[in-house]
Amino acid sequence: MAVQYKDYYQVLGVAKNASQDDIRKAFRKLAREFHPDVAKDKKAAEGKFKEINEAYEVLGDPEKRGKYDELGANWNQMGGRPPQHRGARASHGAGGGFGGFEGGANGESFSDFFDAFFRGEGNGGGTRGAAFPFEGVKQAKRPRQVESEVKVSVEELLRGVRKRVSVRHAGQAEAEKMDVSIPAQTIPGQKIRLVGKGEHGGDLLLKVVLAVHGDYEVEEGDLVRGVEIPAWKAVLGGDLEVATPDGVVRLKVPAGTQSGRRFRLPGRGLPMEGKRRGDFLVKVQVTVPESLTPEQRAAWLHLQELDSAEVK
Repeated sequence: MAVQYKDYYQVLGVAKNASQDDIRKAFRKLAREFHPDVAKDKKAAEGKFKEINEAYEVLGDPEKRGKYDELGANWNQMGGRPPQHRGARASHGAGGGFGGFEGGANGESFSDFFDAFFRGEGNGGGTRGAAFPFEGVKQAKRPRQVESEVKVSVEELLRGVRKRVSVRHAGQAEAEKMDVSIPAQTIPGQKIRLVGKGEHGGDLLLKVVLAVHGDYEVEEGDLVRGVEIPAWKAVLGGDLEVATPDGVVRLKVPAGTQSGRRFRLPGRGLPMEGKRRGDFLVKVQVTVPESLTPEQRAAWLHLQELDSAEVK
């Protein structure tokens, strides 16, 4: 069966003398456009995404690209078809894949052309043809999705932020640094997809994680802040100013407030599902003075006397 030649340069829209960096940029641009998760016509996008991945598998690897260029130079001399050999698979069998390799969108195999020239050892056990130009070509690497985390503060989560993250892929000596935008009102735990930023052209999924905050405790979607108030304010009541992620809020502390009481501010907590926010809770802690002036001591003794008189 004849195998159709694939012009991988044309697939990626680059010139044959394009640099590896230009090839990588072209691949990422097309991958973002035709990724099945973002494309409107998912069925059409899957085929195109598979074709783009196949082209990058070859042109993105300098060794395989060199072998491919060698094939292209001799194409017309071969009568319009690549040399065949007994080890190559001209069609996909029911088992799928070669040597455990799967490529393309949704785990589908790549084209017959790719099978014939870049998986040249086949399943048939036969010897390879002497005319086959790709002896010893390494198995193509499958694009792999990678997951990592990016930590943000409460304020960054609410208002949005641009963060620089470092991701080290397998086999890389140095971590790759990249900037990622965290939209305002992002829900903690939400994942942001960066197309083509994973391993071998796969995607990178960044999980947004809330960093520990010294002023707040997190209870599901609610934020809890502890605030100290003096004993006299707990007894007599008064105003209390509390800093929240949305600015300073003034509260009325009722007379007779007990230590540990919570005051709830609706809709000032963390982003949650359904485009709503949790609540902000102010937890008061009544403090007792460690030292007293003579006047303060006299006042407390007077209160003690009054309290004792009531008991009698």
